[in-house]
Parts: sequence; C-alpha cells; structure tokens
Amino acid sequence: MKTERKNINRGFKRLNVWKDSVLLYILAYKIFGKFPFELKKIAANNIDAAHSISRNIAEGYCRRSLKEYLNHLNIALGSCGEFHSCYESCMQAEQISEEEYEELDVLHYKVENQLLKLIESLQRKQKGGQWKNTFPVE
Repeated sequence: MKTERKNINRGFKRLNVWKDSVLLYILAYKIFGKFPFELKKIAANNIDAAHSISRNIAEGYCRRSLKEYLNHLNIALGSCGEFHSCYESCMQAEQISEEEYEELDVLHYKVENQLLKLIESLQRKQKGGQWKNTFPVE
C-alpha cells in the first residue's frame, strides 16, 4: 500500500501542471520507448525533454524563492519547446503515427498553456509583492 507523505516541500504535487506534465512524460515513454535500437538516442532525447518539464516545476517549487521558481518554470517552458520540436520532427520523419502525434500534441498544448498561466500569475504576485520567501511558522 502506497503511503502519501506530505510536507510543504512536496506541495508541487498538488499543481495540475505538474500532474499533467508527469502524464506527458508517461505518454512520451510509452510512444518513444518502442523505437528500434538505431533510434534509441532520439527516443531517449524525446523522453528526457518531456521528463524535464515536471522535474523543473518541482525543483523550482522547492527552491522557495520566487525568482528561482520563475527561473525553473521558464526552464520547464523551454523543455516544452524542445519536446514539441522533438515530436514534431519525429512526425515529419514518419517515426510516429498521426494518432500518436495528436495524443502528444493535445496533452503538450495543455501543459504548455498551464505553464504560461502559472508564470503569468506568479509574475503578477512578484510585481505586487504578494510572495513570501519563507516557510510559514505556526
């Protein structure tokens, strides 16, 4: 039985963008993990680009500094762009099917837009001085 361990540092797990980016990684693994040996480097790059999105969201969240959080969210957004380029080129090279492309693109687009909205929201908080860089003490 899996035990849910919670603390303030694991709060990123409540973010829909993090949850969806994990689903995107899983989908990328399922699609690109089937690639033949001669395309394993391309497959690994695709999977890593997708995985980088959730990793950077989590790392930025755990930094607790708004400046560092935004920096990591922008890195995650860069990984989004990298991953889009990866699966787009695989589609054009006919290495993935149109159905696989569509499945990836729908979820990727959702994650990308969630990231953009989160960044925008945090930038507003930054501008308004509404962010606390310390853990709450009760």
